[in-house]
Amino acid sequence: MGSTRILVTLCAAALALGAMSEVADARPRPKRGKTFTANKEFGLGLILGAPTGLSGKYFYSEDKAIDFAVGFLGRYRGRDGLHVHVDHLWHPVSLVSDSAFELPLYVGVGGRFYSFDWDDNDRYDDGQVLGVRVPVGIAFDFNNVPLDIFVELAFVLDFYVSDYDDNVDGDFNGGVGVRYWF
Repeated sequence: MGSTRILVTLCAAALALGAMSEVADARPRPKRGKTFTANKEFGLGLILGAPTGLSGKYFYSEDKAIDFAVGFLGRYRGRDGLHVHVDHLWHPVSLVSDSAFELPLYVGVGGRFYSFDWDDNDRYDDGQVLGVRVPVGIAFDFNNVPLDIFVELAFVLDFYVSDYDDNVDGDFNGGVGVRYWF
């Protein structure tokens, strides 16, 4: 009789735990990131920040793109000049997926060219750098209109091409932009 009571108690405990797990599963769970799939191919627009100018992006696969910007980089360490960059981007996850928009996170690697004029204590000079860029950003990719808005931060490692006191310099560039998708 004792073993039957233990068996009934164990069965009741198992049923109670099963019922509790069903209740636990009924609670809403936060949405986790899903793989991002682009629904656009080529976008062109403006970027404000470092640099300020024209920005473009071309998706050559569902989650990989080539990104570029041509613009003016003003008052960057006392230097003004032309900035051009091209990056290869990966979009590993969409942080928010809604019927109105996707919010993909992207990371990348690329290069930049910066040709500048420099004013240092009434001594004017010019120079050029070639740099490596590592951008990280998010894009508000609207599903119902052909627009996206992006925010980006990029680590830049510059190598001076011209005869200059500095040989290598590291910094961060950041920008906010909008693109129209064709």
